[in-house]
Amino acid sequence: MTVTRRSILKVGAGLFLTGVSGGAYARFVEPGGSMALARYRLTPKGWTPGLQLRLVALADLHCGSAHMPLSRVNDVVDIAHSLQPDVIVLLGDYITGRRRMVHEVSPSMWAKALGRLNAPLGVHVILGNHEYWDDAVVQRRGYGETVGQKALEDAGLPVLNNQALRLTKDGMPFWVAGLADQLAFKIGHDRQRGGLYRGLDDLSGTLAQASDGAPVILLAHEPDIFASLPDTPHTANLALTLSGHTHGGQINILGWRPIIPSQFGSRFAHGRIIEEERNLIVSAGLGTSGPPMRLGVPPEVVVVELGA
Repeated sequence: MTVTRRSILKVGAGLFLTGVSGGAYARFVEPGGSMALARYRLTPKGWTPGLQLRLVALADLHCGSAHMPLSRVNDVVDIAHSLQPDVIVLLGDYITGRRRMVHEVSPSMWAKALGRLNAPLGVHVILGNHEYWDDAVVQRRGYGETVGQKALEDAGLPVLNNQALRLTKDGMPFWVAGLADQLAFKIGHDRQRGGLYRGLDDLSGTLAQASDGAPVILLAHEPDIFASLPDTPHTANLALTLSGHTHGGQINILGWRPIIPSQFGSRFAHGRIIEEERNLIVSAGLGTSGPPMRLGVPPEVVVVELGA
């Protein structure tokens, strides 16, 4: 094939236009487009025979960010209800800091919308790092109830901070355990390790509350805690860990994810991960943080069928 100056210019122009169109899609179309349903069916080791549970998980809404006006929060609630779950879990990062806010959605507004959620076995809630990072008063003080937590609880959604709840379906018990955030307070910066944080999580103490041997579903905003499970007591009846935080990287081009907020890189980036017979499901989330774009990682609602 003869290569001419004209053909080189045509190729260059094509690549440029592809980049521009791809960038426009990632910025304006995929983040605010149709929400995917990420469906998982599993019977974890130790799961009670005959116990069938449908769970819907919502993560990382970042309400008020570029693609999450209040109307879309309400759409998320309606989609969750349409799936007829037994239980709904909220995995943190509802809030968006002022620097990232595009739509005026106050904590009381998004919490009221999420307060419409209902399911036969309840709606169970944990906080994410942004509930702490974007609350300047609590961050400066180093302790206390965040604005996000107060809004959720005022809307009838109590937050699980290192707490486990025993639930039953068809007479068979299971536990939902909520871990407090692992990155709550910024305490410094290390040139090699990056940000340094003080977490509020107590994994061992939280799991110890599920003392009757019934299976446990652990809610942990950041998935990195999954790597600590082998060295933690009281994990024998842990059936499933559910996390968000990573957004699946927000950008995924043929497996290349340039931004994953995890010390383990892409190990816990997205989807179902099985290690040593333990199950982790990481949601790609619904909103955006950092770059207001998604490419190859559409916003998603997670549906888990346990024991089905």
